[in-house]
Formats: sequence, structure tokens, C-alpha cells
Amino acid sequence: MMLQLPGSAALSGFRLDKLLLRLRQSEPRVRQLSARYQHFVDLSEPLGTERRRLLERLLDDGGEAQPVSAATTAHHELVVLPRLGTVSPWSSKATDIVHVCGISEVRRVERGTLYRLGVDAALGEDELLRLGALLHDRMTETVHADLQSAEQLFTRPSAAPLSTIPIRRDGRTALEAADRRLSLALSREEMEYLLEAYARYGRDPTDVELMMFAQANSEHCRHKIFNAQFSVDGVAQPLSLFGMIKNTYARSPAGVLSAYKDNAAVIAGPIGQRFFADPLSRRYGYHQEPIDILAKVETHNHPTAISPFPGASTGAGGEIRDEGATGRGAKPKAGLTGFSVSNLHIPEFAQPWEAPPARSPRISSALDIMLDGPIGACAFNNEFGRPGILGYFRTFEQRVAGDPPGVTRGYHKPIMLAGGLGNIRRAQVDKGEVPAGANLVVLGGPALLIGLGGGAASSLGSGASSLDLDFASVQRGNPEMQRRAQEVIDRCWALGGDNPIRLIHDVGAGGSPTRCPRPWRTAGGAALSNCARCRPTKPACRHLSCGAMRRRNATYCASTTTDSSDSRSSARASAARMRSSGVPPATGVWSLPIAPSATGRWICRSTCCWACHRA
Repeated sequence: MMLQLPGSAALSGFRLDKLLLRLRQSEPRVRQLSARYQHFVDLSEPLGTERRRLLERLLDDGGEAQPVSAATTAHHELVVLPRLGTVSPWSSKATDIVHVCGISEVRRVERGTLYRLGVDAALGEDELLRLGALLHDRMTETVHADLQSAEQLFTRPSAAPLSTIPIRRDGRTALEAADRRLSLALSREEMEYLLEAYARYGRDPTDVELMMFAQANSEHCRHKIFNAQFSVDGVAQPLSLFGMIKNTYARSPAGVLSAYKDNAAVIAGPIGQRFFADPLSRRYGYHQEPIDILAKVETHNHPTAISPFPGASTGAGGEIRDEGATGRGAKPKAGLTGFSVSNLHIPEFAQPWEAPPARSPRISSALDIMLDGPIGACAFNNEFGRPGILGYFRTFEQRVAGDPPGVTRGYHKPIMLAGGLGNIRRAQVDKGEVPAGANLVVLGGPALLIGLGGGAASSLGSGASSLDLDFASVQRGNPEMQRRAQEVIDRCWALGGDNPIRLIHDVGAGGSPTRCPRPWRTAGGAALSNCARCRPTKPACRHLSCGAMRRRNATYCASTTTDSSDSRSSARASAARMRSSGVPPATGVWSLPIAPSATGRWICRSTCCWACHRA
């Protein structure tokens, strides 16, 4: 069941005046406009009086609604909702707060904006929805003529059936039709490749396979033009454009720890004191180590052109994500954003060099991009908790001799640049190999279909893709969820060692031991030990520790725990046993601090648990 609760004013007077002016340019009969929030609550069962009062208090931000004067002839209402099928970032946060406050009957709470228009004459529904297109962002929102449509927010649609493309029967014609219908942006060579590949497979491709191929192999993702061979005056050049960019690194690699192979580049930094919390003690302190620097820049042009605020917001968010995912975990520190657009055409401030605007009607104006894009990028940076300290913007258009009359060249499809700097620990710069059968942990979410078509849509010319794909080409910005994911990564890299993802085993007394799925083996393949909740089944402990381990509350995995006062001698004895077994350590550094948990049970936090994995 759905509960509706009114909210406070959604927009300031300044923004309402701006929207009203836009509406009146399309429909002069519109005289007044107000906007307030409307909350929609999905309930598993009715709320009691006290719980409803608590929910109303939680949703009350203290503002007041702005009523429409009765001077106009008719009033019409439009409600703008989050895009159907998605969960808005506001909903994620609000629902969490409601659950923390103990209102378990609430499954989800969403927020829309209720617009009330005062007009001189009644409008038809088609006229009303035409005005609604000016009040919402097609990429992230939908507009409806009645409040009851909000029930669709909580309807879980059934999955679309998997379909196949009949290329064995219809050949290239079927593939070309799918390319147009799904806006895959496939080149002639890619179509030939797919036709040959599926002929070898002896079956037709599915729509999902073609969509994933189109995104992963798009110009947006693969940079095929930058990697292609090219010629000048008929002479083939030895380097591609990307090869020319890499040439500097190839000739002067000193100080570069990682380049052109990961989410960000890393350069060697000075030795210094990094200040961060120990994930075990949760106490902040200084750590003497190399402070290596990672740097990242990317663009988010097409989404920003279609919808400036969310496009630039997720551009900044994607760059932050890539920084955190560099190597085996890194720390984003500071951001930058940049914008290159065509002439601004500021109302009542026309400049003599500004030609009439030349852009696709689906692309936002340069002025709208510069008004909304920087706010979107800064909002994500701020809400994530990373300062945006640098930026630029540029306008440029030029008429080129020889071009047809009325043609001007410029940033009609804008450049939106997102970049940043961060830190990464030296031992975690390079990614390790993921063995077959490894468990994967997904951080963040939910993952939605929206945004899937961005690779192909971004690779087409401005306005050349389908309208639906254009407005589904960017993810939903959720900086708070991304911050939570980054906090997990921060705890992992702060643990140090070669492997930032530690095994955390509960070493409690009693209970049946769990056999490790990956037994530790010698070079000859003979199994020496299996992990039994971090206690080997044989008396000789295979979990080594160097002399630099913690003395307080320290013990070692063995058939019986040892006293912390004898920790160093135990470490030496274990090391001697390991050396005699003929298995060398992976890095020469071993640590296995074990500390009692709050429940009195022992928790093993192992960097190199040889009974479970090789670091």
C-alpha cells in the first residue's frame, strides 16, 4: 500500500520565476507556478498513530509550501517523479534513516515534486504534458498528470524476455535492423566480425550479447580511433595517436610506477607521514612511508550534453570510482572539473562574434551546460567528501573557409572533463591475478539498466542515436553510496601488506573447523596443511609472522594458542619450520595479528594465510 505525505516548498522564488518564464514562452496563458515536495511511502502494513507521527517528523524539513493565487481561471497539477524503474539517491538515504529509526513497516520512501500551474484557461492533458517536458529532466525523472501515477514507483516490472537476432536466416539485414533498434553504433567491420563469429558458433546472437558487445567494443571504451594506424600524405606513420601519447613514457619512464594499464596513473612520491586510521584499533596516527601519487582524468561529454547536472555529476563520480579502484585500492584526495562549450548566447548580452546556435535539439544549450554542469560536478565531489579545488571553462566557435554557408565548428557537443589526485601505497600499485573460483564482492548498487547504452550512444555523432538511448546513457549519481564503498576500500588498503583484502576468520572455541577450499601445497604439489578456521590440522603452524608483529594481545595460529610474551620466539620457530619445508615466503614479510573480539572469541586478521591463499 502507498501512503502520500505532503512536503515543503521544493524551489526558491528565483528558480520558480525562471521556470515560469520558460513556461510562458511556450504557453502564454500560464500565469503562476508553485512547487512543493510530495512524499510517497511504500508500506508493508498500515502505520500506527505514533509511528506515522514519527515518519512525518522525519520527512518535515521545516519549510512552507508556496500556494498559487486564486486570481487565475484554472489550476492544473503535474507531478515529477524519479524515473520509473530506478531508485533515487534521495530514496536510498531517506529509507535508511527511516529504518534506523525503527519504522520497519516502511519498505521504501520516495520523493516527487508537485507543480501547480495557474492558467487563464483550462488546458488539455496533451498541452499539460507538453509543459511538463519543460519542468523535468528526461534522464532522471518522469512527469505525470496525477498523483496516483506514483504507485508505479513501487511496481517491480517483470524482466523482458530474451530475444535472438535471426542472422542465420536473414543475414546482415537482421543485424542492421538490430543495430538501428538498439542503437548499437556497430561499424561495417564489426558487423562482418559478428556474422562470421556466430556462423562458427552455429547459432543466433541474443539481444543481450549484442548490447554488451556494442558497449565493450565502442569507441567510448576502446578508443579505436586513437589506436588505429594512420597516414600523412600517403605515408603510413609508425605510431598511432595513442602510441604518440605513450611515447613520452616509453622514452622517460623514470618515476612512473603505473601508466596506461589501470584506472589511473601512479608516480613515485616522497617519503613522508601519512595520517590515517588503523583499521584494527580505529585510531588515527602517522605512518612513515612513500606517499605515491595517482592522477586521473576522463571525460563525460555525451551525458553532460544530454542532461548537464546528472551528466557532469556522474562524470565526477566515475572518476572518483576509478581512483579508488586503482591497483589494489587507493584514496581519492582532490578533484578538478572542466568544460568546453560553444558560444553561450546569454540573453540580452549578445556578442558580435556569436553566430546563430548550431546544435541538435536533443543537446542542451552551452549556457544551460555552464549553469548546471559545474553545479552537478561540484555537488558529487562535495557529497562524496572530496574537495573540488581546480577547474576551467572555455567557449569556442569558428567558421572555416570551405565549409557550407551557415556551418560553424565548435564544442556543440561539449567536453566535460573530470579529474583528480589521490594516494596509493607502494605495495598496492599493481593488481594481482584473480584465481579461478575466487569469490567476488560487489560494492555499491543497485545496478540498473539505465546507463548501459552510454558507450554506444557516446560513440555516435551528436543526436545520431535513438532518443530513448540518449536519455538512458548515464548512471544515477549516488555519492553517499559511493562514499560507503570507498570506506570499505580505505579499510582494506590501510591494512597494508601485499593483499589489501584480508581474510577475517572467527577463531572461536568449539564448533567444527571449516576446511579451506584451497589447501596450501609445496612446490611438488603435496598438501601440507588445510585451514581449519585459521588453525592448521597439523601441529606445525603454517602462519608465519615477522618480528615486527604486535606484542599486545598477540598470539599465533597453532593447535593451541601461545602466550604473547613468547611471541617473538614462536615467530622464529615457525619461520624455521617454514624454511625447512622448502616453501619460500612470497614477499619476505608475514604478519598474523590476532586479537580478542568483543565477544571474547579470537579474530584472525591475516596478511598471508598460507593455509588459505598465496598473498
